[in-house]
Amino acid sequence: MSALSWEQSRELVDVIRGECRAADGADPLNEATSLRLRHTGLTDGDRLEFRGTDGFLLAMADPAGGGTEITLAVRPAARCRGLGGDLLASYLTTGPQAACTAWAHGDHPAARQLAARWAFDRVRELRLLRLLGGTHPAPTPVPGVLVRGFVPADAEGVLRVNAAAFAQHPEQGAMDADNLAQRMAEPWFDPAGLLVATDDHDRVLGFHWTKLDPAARSATGGPLGEVYVIGVDPAAHGRGLGRLLLQAGLHHLASRGAAEIVLYVEADNVPALALYASLGFSHAARDTHVMYERR
Repeated sequence: MSALSWEQSRELVDVIRGECRAADGADPLNEATSLRLRHTGLTDGDRLEFRGTDGFLLAMADPAGGGTEITLAVRPAARCRGLGGDLLASYLTTGPQAACTAWAHGDHPAARQLAARWAFDRVRELRLLRLLGGTHPAPTPVPGVLVRGFVPADAEGVLRVNAAAFAQHPEQGAMDADNLAQRMAEPWFDPAGLLVATDDHDRVLGFHWTKLDPAARSATGGPLGEVYVIGVDPAAHGRGLGRLLLQAGLHHLASRGAAEIVLYVEADNVPALALYASLGFSHAARDTHVMYERR
């Protein structure tokens, strides 16, 4: 609850986000939540509560009725005063008694303490992997497969492959035409950086969506590239398309001057972790993101 207007609330959220990101090295809001705030705003079932200007709790209901996702952030200068605990207690004792999840970006110790206090279980772990930029050679071609930049006619194929490749993924698998359009409207979108693999009939077999956000910088201050999404049609598995698309994307990002390349991967995705390790990606403990769940 807030006496602020929506524009004032959004501005305050952005200020607190920026301070947390600078101090923690991780954004307290994930991309899906950020896009919903920007394009949809708060809807029925959502809740945004502030503690002065020092912190906020945002609870956004899943449109499909799958519970609520909580985002909790406290300005670094206002921490260790119990503000985060007060916000969470206020929501859990007065909000709807429904299943809820919360991400701890960076696996913050304070998040672990709050999770234990309020009976949240650790249910998912996402790892951020890093690779120094530099020169990445073009991949060895796969017979019968062309890798090229995205054109508008590919949209249906990308959505089809995405739905099949991420059928069991709780966020990515839900991408539809509206979500695709929202992401393509972001200032960092570059059609040449959305690489698609097609067969001889120009049917999309897979894609590698790379990201080079002008506002994002690496630890050295240079451009930061990202392996944003890689998806391969399950019907095309076994042809080496995942490695082909990954190498093609790394080559593309290097050619655009990326000083560092990052990607997110589920901690239990053993084949993907092995592939990324074979290409030089590494993981540090501080780059672990944890989802907690309370039922």
